[in-house]
Order: sequence, then C-alpha cells, then structure tokens
Amino acid sequence: MTYQEVLENARKCSGPYCKACPVCNGMACKNTVPGPGAKGIGTGFIRNYEKWQEICVNMDTICENRAVDTTYEIFGQKFELPVFAAPVGAMQLHYGDKYDDLTYNDILVAACDDAGIAAFTGDGTNPAVVEGAVKAIAKNHGHGVPTIKPWNLATIKEKMELAKNADPFAIAMDIDAAGLPFLKNMQPPAGSKTVDELKEIVTMAEKPFILKGIMTVNGAKKALEAGASGIVVSNHGGRVLDQCPSTAEVLPEIVAAVGDKMTIMVDGGIRTGMDVFKALALGADAVLIARPFVTMVYGGGAEGVKIYADKLKAELSDTMAMCGAHSLKEINKSMVR
Repeated sequence: MTYQEVLENARKCSGPYCKACPVCNGMACKNTVPGPGAKGIGTGFIRNYEKWQEICVNMDTICENRAVDTTYEIFGQKFELPVFAAPVGAMQLHYGDKYDDLTYNDILVAACDDAGIAAFTGDGTNPAVVEGAVKAIAKNHGHGVPTIKPWNLATIKEKMELAKNADPFAIAMDIDAAGLPFLKNMQPPAGSKTVDELKEIVTMAEKPFILKGIMTVNGAKKALEAGASGIVVSNHGGRVLDQCPSTAEVLPEIVAAVGDKMTIMVDGGIRTGMDVFKALALGADAVLIARPFVTMVYGGGAEGVKIYADKLKAELSDTMAMCGAHSLKEINKSMVR
C-alpha cells in the first residue's frame, strides 16, 4: 500500500468523529468529545498544528556531502528515529469500532518495534487496557512505554506493578489527563498531583519516569524536583483546555530552563519529518505523534505504521541534508526561523 491508500482505507472505517483527513489539523473534529477533538471549541488542537507550520527551515547545502544519521538513543535504547507513537485510549469511543484498545496496542507496539521506533501505550477505566498493553510490550522485549493516568495513588501502584512486569525501558504518566471528563469526580479522587505525590510515584516506577503534559517552565521545574527523568511538553493534543498556547510556543523556554537536566520530548500537531526537524531545532530531544498513527493502524494495520515511519524518516533525512545537519546533535536553533 501507499500512504494515500492507507488514508483512503482509514476513511472507510474511522468515525464518526475522526475523518482521517488528508491533513490532521483539528479542523474537522473540533468540539467533539467523545472524539479526537476537544472538550471545548478545539482551538488548542488547531493552534498546535498551525504553529509548527509557521516555523520555516533555513536551507544551507554548503557543507560536507555525506549520509544523514537519524538514529536516537534514550535510556540505553537505540531507535531509528527520534519519534514515538503517543499513547491513545478509548479507541472505539473516539475513532471507530474496528479496534478496541487491546487490539490497537497489540498491533501498534509490535509494528513500531519492527519499524525501529517505540510506542507509548494508553490507559483507561477498564483495567484490561493496561493489562493488554503490558502484555504487548513484554512480547516485544520491553520496547514500549506504558503510560498510566493520574488515578488515586492506590490505583497507580496497582497499575505500576503491572507495567513493571513488562520490563519497559521507561514508564510514563500523562498528568494533563487530569482535565479529561472521565477523571472528574472519581472516588477516591483522581487528577492533579503534588510534587510530593509525584516523588512517591517516581519511586514506585523503579524505571526512568516520563511526565507527559508539561506546558510551563514552572511545571518543568516541578517535574525535575519530583525526580522525573524526562518530560513531554504537551497539552494533551489540545483536548483538555482551550485557549492554551501551542507546544511549539512554550518548548524553547522550557528547554532553556531544564534542557540540560532531563530529556525533553514534545507532541501536539507534529505530522511530518520536517515538523520533527523543527521540534529538534527548538531544543526537543524527541517527539511523540498520536493521531496519524491511529489513522495508519485503522487504514493499514502494521503495514500502515511501517509506511508512516518510513515517510517520517525520508522527510527528516531530506530536511537534515538540505539544512546541513548530518546527525541529530547537529540540528540547532539557527536552522529554523
């Protein structure tokens, strides 16, 4: 299959909210929860995408003519790209009946591993979601990152023990999920966590811990204080709070504050290998991408994931070569404007 054929197949089985659009920019699915859009009017999702498009790359081909290296290392693991599939949950509710969370994670984790990258897996109110994700990661030699929502501490401990059974190279929490409707009014209370509570969670993990959902310098410093090994600059795809800045807008200041102290990843509206280049030029170590991977699985299964990973690699490699960067470490802020 081609990339376009995968998109066309996805349109036949996605929905009713996700349209598997030619450009996944939040316009067609805004104000849809349940759905991939937002609980508000969808400005966050749209802004995330648009701000990456406003950044230009600086072409400079007066340089040595040699092969480009896109490989990336994190927490003792080496990957073909500085790209991870982001955690996604409630597949049938948001994207269509073709896959439930367990089947989706089973396909995604293995396909990402085969493509030389890795997937962050999602979480949900059904305990079987994490159980299935952990099994998928275990089957693929720990090449995945189970992501646990900010439940009450007792529930987090139970899920953390399950996650550790897969021996993943890292464990994550999407702290910004505190804004999702299904976490509201839970008993015991779920949602926001203090620095001290996060310290306890980091200790539970016994693995490099990644805190996803950081949008301010203050938040990044608190994540560092709590002992997180890495953060994901993220506003949950623009789905949990309107009128937020985009991740591209806040990334540079967060990098300036803590970039030399922890791993920094970013998500939100990143769609192409050129977008990946822009994120790295602004100081990110790697990126997460969510919805396009969903579309690839719905439209092409494991083959769709491979097609998209190859597309990202080709686009990133071409952008690096045309901007004079032969390795990820050579990408810097002077290469964008």
